[in-house]
Amino acid sequence: MIEKGKIYNVQIENIGNSGEGVGRIDGLTVFVESGIPKDDLRIKITTLKKKYGVGEIVEILKPSPHRIVPICNIANKCGGCQIMNMEYAEQLNQKRKKVKETLKRIGKIDAVVHNTIGMENPYLYRNKAQFPIGTTNGKVEIGFFEKGTHSIVDTSYCHIQHTINESIVKTIREYVSLYNVSVYNEKTKKGALRHVITRVGFNTGEVMVVLVTNTKELPYQNELIEILRKNIVGLKSIVHNLNNKATNIIFGEKTQVIFGSEKIMEQVADLKFKISAQSFFQVNSLQTEVLYKKVLEFANLDGSENVFDLYCGTGSISLFLAKKAKKVYGIEIVEKAINDARENALLNQITNAEFFAGDAGETVEKLYDKGITADIVVVDPPRRGCDERLLSTIIKMKPQKIIYVSCNPATLARDLEYLCKREYEVLEVQPVDMFPHTSHIETVSQIIKRR
Repeated sequence: MIEKGKIYNVQIENIGNSGEGVGRIDGLTVFVESGIPKDDLRIKITTLKKKYGVGEIVEILKPSPHRIVPICNIANKCGGCQIMNMEYAEQLNQKRKKVKETLKRIGKIDAVVHNTIGMENPYLYRNKAQFPIGTTNGKVEIGFFEKGTHSIVDTSYCHIQHTINESIVKTIREYVSLYNVSVYNEKTKKGALRHVITRVGFNTGEVMVVLVTNTKELPYQNELIEILRKNIVGLKSIVHNLNNKATNIIFGEKTQVIFGSEKIMEQVADLKFKISAQSFFQVNSLQTEVLYKKVLEFANLDGSENVFDLYCGTGSISLFLAKKAKKVYGIEIVEKAINDARENALLNQITNAEFFAGDAGETVEKLYDKGITADIVVVDPPRRGCDERLLSTIIKMKPQKIIYVSCNPATLARDLEYLCKREYEVLEVQPVDMFPHTSHIETVSQIIKRR
C-alpha cells in the first residue's frame, strides 16, 4: 500500500496537462514535477488521493534519453516553461501523442493525427509579455510568477520572449531606481507600479509598453516617456492603465495613451492587424501564419462558399478566409474585439467579411432563421470548447465541412465525439506548436459530413 512521505521507484511514461511527468506505482497514477518520459526516478510521495498521487524527485536513477539541461537558469522556478528540460523533438512527439491519446480516451475517436508542426528556432517567439513588479527586502523585482505562487522570480532576460523585452525591463528598473518610484505591495495594497506589459510586432518592429499602476497618476510620467523613447528601438506607443482594485486581474478599466498611437501594427502573411493594449492576438506571430495556412488548406475554398467563423476574436482567421471565400460571417461575444475586426477588414480592404457581436450559439441561430447558412464552419473556441447549443445549430445547417481550431485536446475530443455521433467524421488532425517549451498545444481538425 502506497503511503504519503514514503520513497518509491517509478518510470515516467507520459506528460500531464501541466507538463508534469506521469507514471504508475502499483496501479496508482503519480504526477511528478519535472519528470520526463523514460526517466527512472526515486520519488517521495507528497500528496496522496484516492485516484492519484503527487511526488517530488529525490534522485534520478537513470535519466531519459530526452532529458536535457534547460537553456534558462530559472526554468525550474519560473512557471512559464514547464518542459524546457526535454529535447524539442521529443516535445513535439509528446504533444502529438497527447492529442492522439486524448481523442481516443475521451472522444472514442481514432483519427489521423499528423506530426506536430514545430518551429525551426523554438526560442524568442512571444510577441506579448506581462511582467509583475514587486519588492523583497527592499529590492525591486521584475519577472514572472513562480509556479503556483505570487512570488516573483526576478529576471532580466526570457528565452521565449522577444529580445526587446530585455531593454524594456532594464529601462523600467532604471526609472524605478532613479526616481524612487514606489512598487505595489499585494499585502498592504499600497505602492504605485504593478505591472509592465509589452507588445511587439514581430514583422513590423513596432513596440508598445503598458504601465499598470495602483495610482491615478503615473509617477514621473514625462521622465519615463523620455527614457523609454531614448532606449527602445521601434517604440510606437506608451500606455498607462489604472488598476486600483485588490484583484489578480492585470488590467483595470481606465486606459490612456500617453505617447504615440493607441495601437501598433503587426503583419501575418500579406494581412495587417492593429493591436491595442488589451486586444487578443496570437502570441506567436511566426506560427500564427502556419496555423492559419493550415486552416485555409483544410477549408480548400474555391470562392463559392459562405463561411462562418465562430469565436472570431479580432477577425484574423476571418480575413484569411475572406480572401478565398464568397462571404465570411465572423461572430464573437466581445464587442470591442468585433470593432477591431471591422477595423482590420477596412485596413486590408476586405469587403466580403461581416462581423456580429453576440453569443455564438444565439447569433448562429438568428442567422439560420433568416436563411443565412454556411457551407463551411470554422470554430476557434476558448479552452472550455463549444457549447452544445452551438454544435446543435451547426448540425442543423448541415455544412459540408467544419474546421475546428482548439487549444484544449480534452474539450476538442468531447466536441468531436458529439459531431461524430451526428453525421460527421474527423478526416485529420494537425497539431501546431504555438508555445514551445510549454505543455500547451494547438490543433486544427478537418471534419467532413458523411455521405
